[in-house]
Amino acid sequence: MLTELQQELISGLRRFRLEQIEPTAREDDQEHRFRMELFNQLGELGFCGMTTDETYNGMGLTTSDLTVALSEIARSSVSYAVTISVSSMVQSVIEKFGDQEQKSSYLPAMAQGEEIGAFALTESCAGSDAAALTTRAVKNQQGYLLNGNKIFITSGGIAKTYVVMARTGGEGAAGISAFIVRDGTAGLSFGKAEDKMGWKVSPTREVIFENCQVPASALLGREGEGFTIAMTALDRGRITIGSIAAGLADRALTDATEYALTRQQFSREIFNFQGIQFMLADMACEVEAAKLIVKEAALLYEQRDPAFSKMAAMAKLKATDVAMRVTTDAVQVLGGVGYTSDYPLERFMRDAKVLQIVEGTNQIQRVVIARHLQRELKKD
Repeated sequence: MLTELQQELISGLRRFRLEQIEPTAREDDQEHRFRMELFNQLGELGFCGMTTDETYNGMGLTTSDLTVALSEIARSSVSYAVTISVSSMVQSVIEKFGDQEQKSSYLPAMAQGEEIGAFALTESCAGSDAAALTTRAVKNQQGYLLNGNKIFITSGGIAKTYVVMARTGGEGAAGISAFIVRDGTAGLSFGKAEDKMGWKVSPTREVIFENCQVPASALLGREGEGFTIAMTALDRGRITIGSIAAGLADRALTDATEYALTRQQFSREIFNFQGIQFMLADMACEVEAAKLIVKEAALLYEQRDPAFSKMAAMAKLKATDVAMRVTTDAVQVLGGVGYTSDYPLERFMRDAKVLQIVEGTNQIQRVVIARHLQRELKKD
């Protein structure tokens, strides 16, 4: 059951996405074009800083409210939903771990949608094993000198504020610290935009640090706290990615059902064939399951329930697997036309795939869930 506020959020976002995003979605995907003006407009409507405190120009809403909004945006564009999700994640860790100066300096512009935040953790040899990262931050009289490379960074090159994980100490998680690095800092540069299967509207780039000098005030939290900050961000991010996947799957189901009700073969609508009905019924059950588990994870997060981390992994795992399966089956329902770009389902199918990879692969989610089960059993 949606709250009255959530119903209003959906209503406003539906108008916006149908009028502003949907008409150019196919063209923008083909041209790999991100429209900053659309992001700015979403910010003006309050959707870029939904969970950020009102003190910093956010809306001060709940994670549940954010998941509802992201699901609605994802019905037209996974790329814009993901951009908001990651930027919101950056805001959440700065708000939680930052000092007053950092919060006042960086949060308002992101919350208003004037700027985008990016999260720089992944490296070529440190993907699922994030604690193995090698980007280093060496302390000096001016602050810290950063050297290293980050890959597959969402919004790389268009973001203004980067939360960067770098090694300040020894090996392992305890040696990692977090830094806030601004675009334009000397020594910060970007690789080419990745030519991806999906998410083509959202730019993904390598972020390069070559003797990148940042002041001591760039340290987020304390030295050695970076891995904790990263895991805190990813736990929350798994819920928002799950919500995006659920919204995408719901749109694919709607499109497939509408098509089946109008497409005729053998003198009747293909919806009347039991094989199609069974496919759509299974898809509908999976979509509802995805929505419910995302909702439960968001509620546990808001309640600070210790079970939140396990449920976040479950939500991400279930919802993104559902998105991949449902978009694939939706293409099958449409048949040959579903495989063409005349219909958006082939784009949805491409966009769904990477949802199973980001914020921790679904194989990693299974490891996380299994470890929680092990700890729970040991408690008993």
